Amino acid sequence: MRSGVRMTRPARGPEAIDPDVDLHVPAQRAEPQGRVLAAVAAGGAVGAAARYGVGLLWPAAPGAFPWGTFWINVAGCALIGVLMVLISEGGRSAHPLVRPFLGVGVLGGFTTFSTYAVDFARLLDAGEAGTALAYAGLTVAGAMGAVWAAAVITRRAVGDGRGPARGWGRG
Repeated sequence: MRSGVRMTRPARGPEAIDPDVDLHVPAQRAEPQGRVLAAVAAGGAVGAAARYGVGLLWPAAPGAFPWGTFWINVAGCALIGVLMVLISEGGRSAHPLVRPFLGVGVLGGFTTFSTYAVDFARLLDAGEAGTALAYAGLTVAGAMGAVWAAAVITRRAVGDGRGPARGWGRG
């Protein structure tokens, strides 16, 4: 105990691997999640291999802006925006392994925070602080903008199931 304040963690029960599982429902709680883990692992292997391939095709020169990693993250986030709208708002029920395989696995393996962090550190080590800061800011802004724009455009393209889509936001 420091400063008279007692730090405790709230009691928590088990957590599901799949966010679609409600552990308060006994039938869902008893369902094995090995299929979900296998889907994530298989998708992750595909996504990581694709990212590696892009890195080989588009390597960054030492001290230069890492465009390959930047575009991997921006494109991956755009695809996540499309996927999440299609499987959560598309009006049709998706197979329960679509999101774990494509969203968490393939696109999670394709996008890369670790390489982003390593690229940032390498730029700093090379004395390229300005490039490093530009890379950090542009990657975050580009990724967030890509997921938002892709979700908005996908919503507009697929509509709400009641006819042509209206407007650029929800509703």
